[in-house]
Amino acid sequence: MELIYRYTSVYYVAVFALILISVQHTNGALLSKETRKLINRANRNGPYLGLVIPNLFEMNPLLNSSDYTPVDSVIDISGRRFRFGTIGDQPVISVMTGLGMINAGITTQLLLSLFEVEGVVHYGIAGNANPCLNIGDVAIPQYWAHTALWNWQRYGQGTENELALEANGDYTREIGYLKFANYTSNVTGSDSSYDNLLNNIWYQPEEVFPVDGTPEQREHAFWVPVDPFYYEVAKTLKDLTLERCVNSTTCLSTTPKVYTVRRGTSASIYLDNAAYRSFIYNKFNVSPVDMESAAVALISLQQRVPYIAIRALSDLAGGGSADSNEADTFISLAADNSIIALLAFVKQLSAIKKIRSI
Repeated sequence: MELIYRYTSVYYVAVFALILISVQHTNGALLSKETRKLINRANRNGPYLGLVIPNLFEMNPLLNSSDYTPVDSVIDISGRRFRFGTIGDQPVISVMTGLGMINAGITTQLLLSLFEVEGVVHYGIAGNANPCLNIGDVAIPQYWAHTALWNWQRYGQGTENELALEANGDYTREIGYLKFANYTSNVTGSDSSYDNLLNNIWYQPEEVFPVDGTPEQREHAFWVPVDPFYYEVAKTLKDLTLERCVNSTTCLSTTPKVYTVRRGTSASIYLDNAAYRSFIYNKFNVSPVDMESAAVALISLQQRVPYIAIRALSDLAGGGSADSNEADTFISLAADNSIIALLAFVKQLSAIKKIRSI
């Protein structure tokens, strides 16, 4: 356990260093005078709705949409490109994160530190863990969690044993665990009392440091709620028409729909394993599983900025659906459906805000 803890410490030092490097680009020493002028000029046209997007194949259809009007201005900072435009009469700023939790967290922090942003909408594709949903559906969770922050328990210890550093308040057994031995295959005979050296992993909440809190006094969060108003707006999308066919010969067997669901999870892991998919669905009641949303949610929580994520399902994680389950088959359809839902959400949000302001 000491070895694992040392590796974990090194990992978080590296993450902190990456974030520090990005923040240093905003302090004037490494941010050029011209870039600072561009940021100040852009902020005079805000506040913006921030659109945080994992990859280019999810961003390009938005940029090419007739519902999106670009502004002839981009600002490049720390390897990120911030693009400006409008959806209807709503000013938006879009940025691509790249793959995984670290990239998503750094990009969202840069967005919120540099620009006048009134809320964050994160969209893209995701795997599906919910057997009641189908490929092509759009899932909009009320809560997100990062499910790859673990305390990996020493072999020989069980649920009754205190975790390392649990007494210090660093770790907890409250959320629950995965026992690897429960997934041993090819067991012969009637004796099911088999074991596994990997033992148990215990799920842990993230440490958060809210912008309006006391510096260096940590809070903890596992299930991070999206903004309640945004979630109510998302419920109005349930009758939205989505794409069903990739082309004239490749169509889904069901008509995709928009669902507001209870929970989604993220980890810097591409999940394509049916056993683990079933485990996290049964334990946590999750629908979309992806690699970025919880990071965006956690940064938005710490910065006290409204947030929601819109994820279209490209595959049943680990396989087993009636449709062809290769993610490559329906990845473009899922990306298109996520953008259809995004555009409808932004327009509806803008319309409701107008009514409220009267």
